[in-house]
Amino acid sequence: MPKKGTKSTKGTDDEPQQQQNKLPDHLELQRTRVICKAGAPTHTEGFQYSGAYAAMGVDTSVSVDKFCMNFKVEVKRLTEDDMEFDMIGVDASIANAFRRILIAEVPTMAIEKVFMVDNTSVIADEVLSHRLGLIPLDADPRLFDYMSENDVPNERNTIVYKLHVSCQKGSPRLTVKSGQLEWLPEGSQLNMAAPAQSGNKQKTYTSFSQSQKDISKESLGVKFKDITIARLGPGQAIELEAHAVKGIGKVHAKWSPVATAWYKMLPEVVLLKEIKDDDAEKLVKKCPVNVFDIEDLGNGEKRAVVTKPRSCTLCRECVMGPSEEQVRLTRVRDHFIFTIESTGALPPEVLFTEAVKILEEKCERVISELS
Repeated sequence: MPKKGTKSTKGTDDEPQQQQNKLPDHLELQRTRVICKAGAPTHTEGFQYSGAYAAMGVDTSVSVDKFCMNFKVEVKRLTEDDMEFDMIGVDASIANAFRRILIAEVPTMAIEKVFMVDNTSVIADEVLSHRLGLIPLDADPRLFDYMSENDVPNERNTIVYKLHVSCQKGSPRLTVKSGQLEWLPEGSQLNMAAPAQSGNKQKTYTSFSQSQKDISKESLGVKFKDITIARLGPGQAIELEAHAVKGIGKVHAKWSPVATAWYKMLPEVVLLKEIKDDDAEKLVKKCPVNVFDIEDLGNGEKRAVVTKPRSCTLCRECVMGPSEEQVRLTRVRDHFIFTIESTGALPPEVLFTEAVKILEEKCERVISELS
């Protein structure tokens, strides 16, 4: 029994254990939030080791069960080209792993070799080849194999395109667009040597045993048909054959499947006290992305409210000057707003699932090596 005049701190049998061993509010804030002051963010380091708060009876250890219970993905926006979703319950290192995999390790198809037959344009051969390599191709890389140095170009590792355009003398200048690249499902049409007098079939730069129309139900063209490749003057021409192969972004940026992939911690904007009338107007005008708005209270009174906290860019204007003690600006450590912008080879949701598979393979490889 507790002595008279004192309070018992022992929890009841019905009280959950988690509530008995709860951190004080200021420590919980430091553990779960990055606090953004006017000068710079504070408490940016994480507390991931299990003994961080052991003296207070709080277990912060990491386990698979805890991860599965807390981890969530919530899709906020999904279009053909981009995707925004919330990744909840993960450390920044996991979010960054997905970002790096999306940029550098998810494979795509891109033009690697260009066989130049004729180029009388003002663009040099190597510059023209570089421009062709950066054109996004509408080809699913999962249908194709990687090509090594010893492999022969075939229907499973190479896609062939042809470009043959010319500007007639006396005609206006001609703009060459990416849509003029013609897919050759039967393989290369260029002979590796001059035709023999015997009339035997000449060997080309690929060795296709079947048409690629049997591999892909869709045409393996370019994603965007209006990309400018070159401009030809009267009498100029371009004739070439381009071979696309499978690769990853860490080898060359042309194989990167995303225009960009990035994330940010979820902003959390809290008004510590009511801000009314003129002070509310000043606070609303401070924010360049309109996080705050004015609420009419009637009788000529109005106050500031937080309406769009996700739009916060952490400019910290709202925590500068007199409003510094009125607004608390934080970031949630384990809640990330993730954005994927696809170049068009694969839809953004497919890119993310492919990144998950790659990370899973990496983990399995590490476990296998350790065992």
